[in-house]
Amino acid sequence: MASQIAEAIRQLTQDKGISEDSVVHIVEDMIRAAYKRAYGTDENVIIKFNDDLSDVSVYARKVIVDGVYDPTLEVELEEAQRLYSPDCEVGDEIDILIDPKSFGRSAVQTGKQRAHQSLSEIQKDGLYAEYKDKLGDVIVGYYQRERNGNIYVDLGKVEGVLPVKYQSPRESYHKNDRIKAYVKDLKKTNTGLQLILSRTDPDFVRAIVELEVPEIYDKTIDIYKVVREPGYRTKIAVLSHKEDIDPVGACVGLKGVRIQAIIRELEGEKIDILKYEPDPKLFIKNALSPAEVIDVVILDEDKKQAVAVVSDDQLSLAIGKQGLNVRLANRLCDWSIDVKTEKQFEEFDTQTIGSRKAAQELFSGGDEEEITLLSEIPGIDERVVAVLKENGIEDIGRFIEAVQDDSLANIEGITEADIAGVRKLLSEAVDVVEEKTSADVQDSASAGNESNDMADSEDEDVYECPNCGAAITIDMTTCPNCGVGIAFEFEDEE
Repeated sequence: MASQIAEAIRQLTQDKGISEDSVVHIVEDMIRAAYKRAYGTDENVIIKFNDDLSDVSVYARKVIVDGVYDPTLEVELEEAQRLYSPDCEVGDEIDILIDPKSFGRSAVQTGKQRAHQSLSEIQKDGLYAEYKDKLGDVIVGYYQRERNGNIYVDLGKVEGVLPVKYQSPRESYHKNDRIKAYVKDLKKTNTGLQLILSRTDPDFVRAIVELEVPEIYDKTIDIYKVVREPGYRTKIAVLSHKEDIDPVGACVGLKGVRIQAIIRELEGEKIDILKYEPDPKLFIKNALSPAEVIDVVILDEDKKQAVAVVSDDQLSLAIGKQGLNVRLANRLCDWSIDVKTEKQFEEFDTQTIGSRKAAQELFSGGDEEEITLLSEIPGIDERVVAVLKENGIEDIGRFIEAVQDDSLANIEGITEADIAGVRKLLSEAVDVVEEKTSADVQDSASAGNESNDMADSEDEDVYECPNCGAAITIDMTTCPNCGVGIAFEFEDEE
């Protein structure tokens, strides 16, 4: 048995490429497992190898007692003196050589199972150390089988799996098909190491472009960002570190050779390669390619909101099928981009941009510091400011828009009295809150005439709203036309 174990150690070292120390640990685990199955415990087993690993011996360490209760851990004094030394005394410990043949069939089988488990774990650890450096790389394998939509790929030493969620909707595979995929993760299984593959990850496209474009490999050109709707469209922003090198042209290649190779690998998926620009206006223009953008207007730089203006015939191209093109442009630039025609933008400019500008400009006076936030309004309730801020309403222009579209009513913790209070403070702080179109002026005049007629009929004093000019009476708390809060104060006559 001992010589067989020594031979097994040499064979494992040669055939499996496992170190001697690892094999020794496997043998020790095997013997301990067999001993425990045979005797119920392995706490007293001692395993000794020769220096050249040519032999191995198994001992049971037992305590000398006068009257044995547990023969596994104890030995009689008379037997110890006979087997070990006449000088033995009660309480001494002796190591008694054990013949492995006495373990029995079930104990030997248990030892074999433990050896297989230990060997498998060592092989998994070795493969993991070998393949962990391949995370983020592109690897090539061959279609092996399919189960529940997941494709299993033969990668040689290990197995790869291409889950359904990481498969492009354009692609289908058959037995022995060559599959190039991105290594997304590594996972240990009962059968060995498994590589999780992906063909939908944006980094898969990045890796393929790096392989096809030498200028990216030598860092002359960098890929700024890749966004993708797998199977439909990909947008890649690139930039050059040398002024004389066109990053887009280098990626496309002479007569489109390089880009065509990438498209073939992605089974015909559309790819837009565009130049990255630090100026957001130029970058947004590029990101909406292949559409031609007339102009880009920044609405809110902090919130990264912008409007792209296009001609009528370019609108559908800029938006894309089911909004795909503009959606990818949003992700590429990290901006919220709204695409409008010139006519739509003119209407949008009058209604939205005008009111926002008016609110910002009217709260700045002369040399005084400009007031743009609700929290900067003197006397405003801090609780109301905090609730509005939690709901994305922090500046005055946004508050005015929310009042106009009645969205404040849906905010929990804000009452009509709170809204009226803020509007009253706004009316006291400025003369005009928002710009008006000619239609608004006509409506205001009409409402004013109606109010005047009503006031004349009731024979009451009539005043003019400081906000819109409509007629108001002393018993009103809000203007019936524009809704601004009203408060009357009279000075005593001397």
